[in-house]
Amino acid sequence: MPELPELQAHAERLDEAFGGAVLAGFRPITFTALKTFRPDPADAVGQRVGPFGHRGKHLLVAAGPITFVVHLMQGGRLVPDEKQSAKPRNGIARWTFEDGRALLLTEPGTERKAGVWVVEGDPEGQAPLEGLGPDADALDVDGWAAVLAERTGRLHGVLRDQSAVAGIGRRLANEICHRAKLSPFASAAKLDADQVGALASAAAACIAGSLAEERGRDHLARSSERSGAVHHHVGDACPVCGDTVRAVEYRAYTVAYCPTCQTGGKVLADNTTSKFLK
Repeated sequence: MPELPELQAHAERLDEAFGGAVLAGFRPITFTALKTFRPDPADAVGQRVGPFGHRGKHLLVAAGPITFVVHLMQGGRLVPDEKQSAKPRNGIARWTFEDGRALLLTEPGTERKAGVWVVEGDPEGQAPLEGLGPDADALDVDGWAAVLAERTGRLHGVLRDQSAVAGIGRRLANEICHRAKLSPFASAAKLDADQVGALASAAAACIAGSLAEERGRDHLARSSERSGAVHHHVGDACPVCGDTVRAVEYRAYTVAYCPTCQTGGKVLADNTTSKFLK
């Protein structure tokens, strides 16, 4: 799933290409695309769109008093729609503009989890942004300390908990823990001041590096295209110490880590009943 840096870079590209265009219409192509009943998307017709932005893992498309909140989920993409065919492949929603151009929200497969919420006024405090924690790139050391102090879960899980901090997914969680030299299974609330400082520095560096990388692309990258030290590198040599990158596998995701850098050399059992490091 695209994370905060990818969405920020993508929003910048969309804003450069479509910012200021006058909205001519919005049409959900699939039954599940539009997640709200009110306000009517037609209320945004005639408005200039922009700025394009993001909040956590959501894209924001402003159109006057209306904001389209777009969640791409795992495989969704918001792309220029050159053909504007009646039944576009993988298309689930379309925005058209008075200059003849269009944007298409696509999602491969049959699950159709991506979608659009239409909200009026400030989208904060309204679904689907209601309950999100602060964006990860907005936190300083004190902000991280406040977030972690309230969470008793394991660090990797807290980083991915959007109600704790927004915008971090599996890849960034793996990379941040590795860069900070922290066990992904450490208790978030028990990190000491030095560890919180290391986490804050690692998060800022990983996000900034990812953003710079994404700004060099002309498209929203797939997970496999994004660089990293441990994510998608299980079995490879750690670029810091040379130890083998290991993993704890779950049904839906993988926690990648370096034993030497993060767990005092201990290799964790590859199952969910492991005795995790404190």
